[in-house]
Amino acid sequence: MPLSNAFAEKLTAIVGSGGVLTDAADRAPYEAEERGLMDSNCDAVVRPGDTETLAEIVKLCAAGKVPMVAMGGNTGLVGGGVADGGVIISTERLNKIIKVDALNHTMTVEAGCILADIQDAAEAKDCLFPLSLGAEGSCRIGGNLSTNAGGVGVLRYGNTRDLVLGLEVVLADGRVWSGLGGLRKDNTGYDLKHLFIGAEGTLGIITKAVLKLYPLPRAKVTVMAGLSDLNNILALFDRVRAACGDRLTAFEMIAEIGLDLVVRHIPDSTDPFAERHPWYVLLELTSPRSGDNLRGDIEAALGDALEAGEIADAVFAESEAQTAALWKLREEIPAAQSREGGSIKHDVSVPVSSACALVARATAAVEAEMPGIRVCAFGHMGDGNIHFNLTQPEGMDKQAFIGRWGDFNTIVHDIVIAMGGSISAEHGIGLVKRDELGHYASAIELEMMRVIKRAFDPDNIMNPGKIFEFEAP
Repeated sequence: MPLSNAFAEKLTAIVGSGGVLTDAADRAPYEAEERGLMDSNCDAVVRPGDTETLAEIVKLCAAGKVPMVAMGGNTGLVGGGVADGGVIISTERLNKIIKVDALNHTMTVEAGCILADIQDAAEAKDCLFPLSLGAEGSCRIGGNLSTNAGGVGVLRYGNTRDLVLGLEVVLADGRVWSGLGGLRKDNTGYDLKHLFIGAEGTLGIITKAVLKLYPLPRAKVTVMAGLSDLNNILALFDRVRAACGDRLTAFEMIAEIGLDLVVRHIPDSTDPFAERHPWYVLLELTSPRSGDNLRGDIEAALGDALEAGEIADAVFAESEAQTAALWKLREEIPAAQSREGGSIKHDVSVPVSSACALVARATAAVEAEMPGIRVCAFGHMGDGNIHFNLTQPEGMDKQAFIGRWGDFNTIVHDIVIAMGGSISAEHGIGLVKRDELGHYASAIELEMMRVIKRAFDPDNIMNPGKIFEFEAP
């Protein structure tokens, strides 16, 4: 049901005329879904500039039982920001970096801060905020928190959940819970912040956060290795981790087709090797000590790996420009896949020790289902998170291929679950995986989640329809 004129006027009175967008053209950027897979529509986009204003908006919506979808940078990949009427609440104006406490190694920020700006603010104080992902130039920290984002630094620093010490949240009735203490030890009851991290805005709207910072790396080495055999990837991982410990910050796997597609479709991308290899690993070591002999340690480990037949070749980045060029080969794989044609994507995880076996088993299964399908597996091998993406066979109609998405989801996800894994490693559930969660999760898991939802949002107005089916009483 469209919002009444009276309701729209009340919204404008709360936010101001520039803070409420109702024209279709103005709403369009907020209604655009990242992958173009789903339609989104709302009656109004509201852009509050502070927590108090946002709380008043929520109170008004709660009184009228108007559904709300909180939105950060709108870079989500599972339809978590898709609206079906009601109000989209954009956090783009909640973009202040409130405080950087370099001695406590914390930063207090508003939810609408762009991730790259947070990284820059930390670096300006000789600190590191280690969350790093492809969309960091446009995604906002509230969305990262709400999806428990992963990225390339999980191996060393953990998921977003591990980088948060406190939150401020507007609850479904408009009350504000403030837990911004920034303490590393606090056992006074339940750790409430973890209810909202990864909840995809279904329990409340995150408005502020206290983030963990780390010492700024003073030494860094970036290397790409070429490998002839899939199973050698974990052998190399084990060897480098044993030699370098937690200085190993990233360990990314790339299939040959991934590198090929990037070089083919992404401008200014170059294959750094003289010969192609079936598999590649992009690894990075960092240290807060400028004199740390990272280069010597990794050269010794790679020399042993070469002698053992685990790698065929390796190239080192000798400058920041070369480092960026190597990372570009990894980060542009999804864009290159899109330019090649239809792409069916899976964001899955298994125990690290099973990651190569997952790729092998799932590859055999999808190739048996559709001869000519091209498996483009890549991602965070060091933490067991594989983006098991499928590119359409050459010459096949794109829409016909995309129409098989459900079939391939079942094939891949059945294997993942059988191996003790997860169908959503870092992207969330949203709408895209809601039915699959209902299929794979146990009845008690779903009931516990519904109990929590019922306690925080009994009227189902906070991002309704996401994660699982829920009906208000």
